[in-house]
Amino acid sequence: MKKGLLSLSLLAAVALTAMSFHSFHNSKKILQNLSGTYQDAQPYPYGQAWGQRVFTFDRGKWTLQFTLALDPALQNPVFVFRTYGDYQVLRKSKGVKNAYEALFLEDKKFITLKTDNQNLVNAFGFAPCGLTLNVEKDISQDGCSAWKAIALCNQDHDLLALDKDGKLYFGERPADNDMCTADKRPTKLTPPVVKMQ
Repeated sequence: MKKGLLSLSLLAAVALTAMSFHSFHNSKKILQNLSGTYQDAQPYPYGQAWGQRVFTFDRGKWTLQFTLALDPALQNPVFVFRTYGDYQVLRKSKGVKNAYEALFLEDKKFITLKTDNQNLVNAFGFAPCGLTLNVEKDISQDGCSAWKAIALCNQDHDLLALDKDGKLYFGERPADNDMCTADKRPTKLTPPVVKMQ
């Protein structure tokens, strides 16, 4: 169970299936100058948990807040992960149609523990991290569980695509959550996040 829950933690920030797309914007400039907040339309299931991503963009800067919970209404959250930094849209992907290669830099990383269930704390690898319930902790220096310290990994080599309905797509993260180098860049897109009004 511990191994399964840890794997869940590593993959929690992604949806699981690739999709076929059409009617995409084909503009690097649009992607580089995104503005606003995008989030999963509803929490998506992963194993016995549900996750929801919320991205905010401001002309070259980005933030992510990801919540993992034990229920689809997110009433029983396990943790919240937050990060922010700059991003760059690099070039069209050679392997993923309609997508661009993108580089997301992380200036800081944070975890907020949302459960006092010690079995869950242990299973997700949070026990050594010195977390306090409902208190956000900066893990940039030492890392925690699936997240490496900034000194070891401050880059996410990702994919980015935007369709003509305004839905935004990222790359499907690997099982070990490691996209620290270009060779780790995903080869599939996740289902989209949608812009909030």
